[in-house]
Amino acid sequence: MLRLHRGVLAQVLSSLSASPVSPLHRLISAAAPAISPNPSFSVEEYLVSTCGLTRPQALKASPKLSHLKSPDKPDAVLAFLAGIGLSAADVAAVVAKDPQLLCAGVESILAPNVAALAGVGLSRSDIARLFSLGRSQFRSRAMASTLHYYLHLFGSLENLLRALKYGSLLSSDIEGVVKPNVAFLQECGLATCDIAKLCISWRYLLQTNPDRLREMVACAEGLGVPRGSPMFRHALRAVAFLSEEKLTTKLEHLKKMFRLSDAEVGIVISKAPAVLLKTKESLQRRSEFLMSEVGLEPTYIAYRPAMLMYSLEGRIRPRYYVVKFLKQNGLIDHDRDFFNTVMVSEKVFMERFICPHKKAAPHLAEDYATACRGEVPARFSFT
Repeated sequence: MLRLHRGVLAQVLSSLSASPVSPLHRLISAAAPAISPNPSFSVEEYLVSTCGLTRPQALKASPKLSHLKSPDKPDAVLAFLAGIGLSAADVAAVVAKDPQLLCAGVESILAPNVAALAGVGLSRSDIARLFSLGRSQFRSRAMASTLHYYLHLFGSLENLLRALKYGSLLSSDIEGVVKPNVAFLQECGLATCDIAKLCISWRYLLQTNPDRLREMVACAEGLGVPRGSPMFRHALRAVAFLSEEKLTTKLEHLKKMFRLSDAEVGIVISKAPAVLLKTKESLQRRSEFLMSEVGLEPTYIAYRPAMLMYSLEGRIRPRYYVVKFLKQNGLIDHDRDFFNTVMVSEKVFMERFICPHKKAAPHLAEDYATACRGEVPARFSFT
């Protein structure tokens, strides 16, 4: 078995080292020579001088490595990390996050893990990016199979890296929590790609207690967003962050601000459940502008709540100003539906409302850009 591990290590490092002056060579040169335990060896100094940690980082990390009496094992780990493509800065960041990685067995854990990841199609740069996350699970023998499962779930390395960036998925109970949650969400009509999208924006979804997840699903259905509907995953994410009391308060605020009936509140939630994630203040500002300044009726808003999800300052108000300017100056001769004005892409809005009027209103594009920054140009000061 030892001979096999040595063969794996030799194969991995030989395939990953590319040039005569490779990062591997430089790190080996920088590291102390592999000799017998050195009574003068200082973990803190090693972390600073060889690993590139700052002094405060080294002070914090050194107690976790107090058992080290020589640089032999850390040297081997550093050489291995350089060999798979981590830069000196990456290595410093990884060691600062997980100092005990310096004690991991290269032949017994790291090299087999890298070989397994390469076996599922990951490139050298892919593997280096994963290791640069600095998670302690990368020194676990189960790491490769765990990552293989998540790669299949998320569909791509990019999606997985986004989910792993701030979360702790790798340390989750896959058999007892993650897989049951995935299976239940699939029963609710969510495709694997939908589950992946949810996990990226809501990183604790798969780690949620399965019973709590069932409660969230029941809550979303209670709001009038049934399983299998296009808005179900958005409703699920919205209710995840709200207690029953806060949810009731949110619904009451929505009802009062926009002068909606109970039925109309239900329509809003069924069409745009993410509105529940908006703050009371932001909804209040939208209500005042849309109803008082634009003059929209509550029913009109209730059936078109998607516009509430856009920025008031960066999109809704500037576009309203442009259309109003064009109408007051006789550059458009008929009313434009407000919802459609807000919902079209920036490219389409420019093509329809800005570009055709370059000669008649040469400053319109500049004024629109100024309005999108939260300022009100003099030409948009209507009386």
